[in-house]
Amino acid sequence: MSGSENRDAPLVAVLDYGIGNLRSAQKALQRVGADARLTADPALVAKADGVVLPGVGAFGRCVEALMSAGIWDMAFAGASAAANGTGPPFLGVCVGMQMLHEGSTEAPGVTGLGVLPGEVQLLTGDIKRPQMQWNRLDLRPNTAHERFLAGLGVDPWAYFVHSYAAPVSSDTVATCSYGGPVCAAEARGVLWGCQFHPEKSSSVGLQILENFVNLCCNPVPPVVALNS
Repeated sequence: MSGSENRDAPLVAVLDYGIGNLRSAQKALQRVGADARLTADPALVAKADGVVLPGVGAFGRCVEALMSAGIWDMAFAGASAAANGTGPPFLGVCVGMQMLHEGSTEAPGVTGLGVLPGEVQLLTGDIKRPQMQWNRLDLRPNTAHERFLAGLGVDPWAYFVHSYAAPVSSDTVATCSYGGPVCAAEARGVLWGCQFHPEKSSSVGLQILENFVNLCCNPVPPVVALNS
């Protein structure tokens, strides 16, 4: 990890909807220089320099909890604006990334935020589910999203706990191999997603969170390559 830049700590809103250990994500963001706060307060989210949507467990339960907490619309607006490059950076983690998509076969009929296309699918192949292990990230270098992958080195490993994954697409910036290529991270505009848990992924995870915090300080949307 390269060390945080000299700057005032950006305000990062970690959306609090009662799912999992949200404080671990908050503490990891604080460690890399963010003023990270657990919140469901629309006023605080509106003035935040970045937004993080964590998620663990089942897709349907996370969607239900996000709606019950009254922050579904807020998450949709924030993720949409980030994807278009018109709003602050937004990071989805694990099921938080899955919810950025249209839905999941884990919860038929339950609609995701739909900011990114495609349906989340069960991991296939002769494998154990869930994938609960460290796995190597196969990076897909793309100048449009080089800030996401900055500083990860030549052989980065991250920690996964999941049975479902988003489709591999033009938005995918990293995969891992688990019964075939699995979408490990994706990005569009200043919307980022990690299927793995950066807060549990040692120096690689902290580097990605630091990259996100630095993006919050200077959220210039990437120039999308013509062939993307």
